[in-house]
Amino acid sequence: MSTQVTRPTSDTTRLRPFWALSWLHLRYQFLETVRVPIAVLGNLLFPAMSMFFFVVPQESVAGNPVFATTAVASLGLFAVCSASLFTYGLGVAEDRQLPFDPFVRSLPAGPGPRMVGRVLNGAIFSLFGVLPLILIGWLFTAATVTPGQLVAGVLTIVGVGVPFVLLGMGIGHSMSAKAALPVVQVILFPLAFAGGLFLPPQLFPSWLDGISLATPTRAGRDLLVSAVTGLDAPGSSLPVLAGWTVVFAALAVWGYRRDEGRRFR
Repeated sequence: MSTQVTRPTSDTTRLRPFWALSWLHLRYQFLETVRVPIAVLGNLLFPAMSMFFFVVPQESVAGNPVFATTAVASLGLFAVCSASLFTYGLGVAEDRQLPFDPFVRSLPAGPGPRMVGRVLNGAIFSLFGVLPLILIGWLFTAATVTPGQLVAGVLTIVGVGVPFVLLGMGIGHSMSAKAALPVVQVILFPLAFAGGLFLPPQLFPSWLDGISLATPTRAGRDLLVSAVTGLDAPGSSLPVLAGWTVVFAALAVWGYRRDEGRRFR
């Protein structure tokens, strides 16, 4: 006599759709971020204060539409870089230390929805950091863009932020929170200075300008400035940014797999 086992056919055994899971992770991570207001205010205030202290008082810059628009774009990219490195570098490292993290990573949904939620959360707070700069540039300087340039600028800043997201993920999956914080700071500010986000590259000596052209911040800055002002970007900008994107993507994948291999055998 044989017995036949019937598998349950209830829909409750199925995973929710990928984007529904991504939305849940995004909502959770967004709420976790806004529960620490200083983390949000820091990303909003530092670029805005830099704009007020270093751009607005200089009439030769603030009163020139091209110079003022370039300054807004440069500091906007700094806001995106800062949000990306701290959100993914420090944020991922802190999450890895939580007891709940191994449980979440072992769920059958896989890492995809969580990563999508983290990327979208970082993009939201990156754009939050850019909004005060746009407002200051509009109210206190001669910065101006056409609607087409504004759309091109938003799309460009999202695109040039990708390598910094990947760099942050690589740092976060490779280091503890204590190590990630100083590493992010050591990487962020030299890259910002070398990339011309604080000082115009036209003021650099030739040797520093050559180094600057090879950095992802300078490549992203030149592409963004070109999008919002119509000025030509150096021909090396896109290849340099693409090259760094590949390097940082490899670092992010290596860091994730290394961490998974150490904690989930």
